[in-house]
Amino acid sequence: MTILSVKNLYKKFSNPDFIAVDGISFDLQKGQVLGFLGPNGAGKTTTIQMLLSTMTPTSGEIIYFGKNLADHRSEILSKVGFASTYVSLPGKLTVYENLFFYGQLYGVSRIILKDRLETLLKKFDMWHIKDRRAGTLSAGQMTRVMLIKAFCIEPQVMLLDEPTASLDPDVAQEVLHFIKEQQKHQGVSILFTSHKMDEVAQICDSVLVLKKGSIIAHDTPERLARLAGLARVELIVENPQEVLDWCIKNGIQAHAEGCLVSAKFEEHAIADYLIRLAQAGLTYRQITIDKPTLEDYFLQISR
Repeated sequence: MTILSVKNLYKKFSNPDFIAVDGISFDLQKGQVLGFLGPNGAGKTTTIQMLLSTMTPTSGEIIYFGKNLADHRSEILSKVGFASTYVSLPGKLTVYENLFFYGQLYGVSRIILKDRLETLLKKFDMWHIKDRRAGTLSAGQMTRVMLIKAFCIEPQVMLLDEPTASLDPDVAQEVLHFIKEQQKHQGVSILFTSHKMDEVAQICDSVLVLKKGSIIAHDTPERLARLAGLARVELIVENPQEVLDWCIKNGIQAHAEGCLVSAKFEEHAIADYLIRLAQAGLTYRQITIDKPTLEDYFLQISR
């Protein structure tokens, strides 16, 4: 079931003359985590601002739940949550006052809101500082509060912009686990941007890649990683020259440095390579297989 449909979305700025988003189209399905990647200036933030109706598209359509955002803004946005590392809260209000005020803006009843906030604040280890002014929080603490703010309304769609950028690795993993829980148990549809490629590969079902305002790829993290190149197989052997000669004889490009013999393959061909080596009576003491990653792909398209 399609929850969000973006059709030919286009945004042009006149001063200076610049096309930030160039006619992109994509769908977000119910319960899907869709990665939204691209180098700085690719158009990610502009797109999210248009999805939140804080910026008006030059042209194109944004349709949530089968309804046009331009015509049903309030109804739609009551079901859409947003969290970003780069947004903060009024510093003079306490953590709890900020969250309670926000929840009531979305029409959540006081009784239900109190229960949800206590649950979420304790889950993110923030209950003990609920009465601290928001302006005194560290970047990591503010990031967690922004996530609580976004999820306390129990949204159907969540737009997450770099949600773990300011978090320590252990806390970031807890956040990712929580996001996957929301996807699995609540059926939340999530658009997820990050510069941490390992997180994108871990959490996203599919990935959109933007460059200069256009979508240049849309595939699974695994398939995009394969586009970055071949897997490298490194063997530590007793007789490197013999293994190298065998590779050359069999049309395999390889090179040796000391006892290390290295060659590159399509991932599906690695097992056949190792079997043929064994059949030829060539053994190895140690093996390392470095498969291309989503980060390799990201660096490649960023260049």
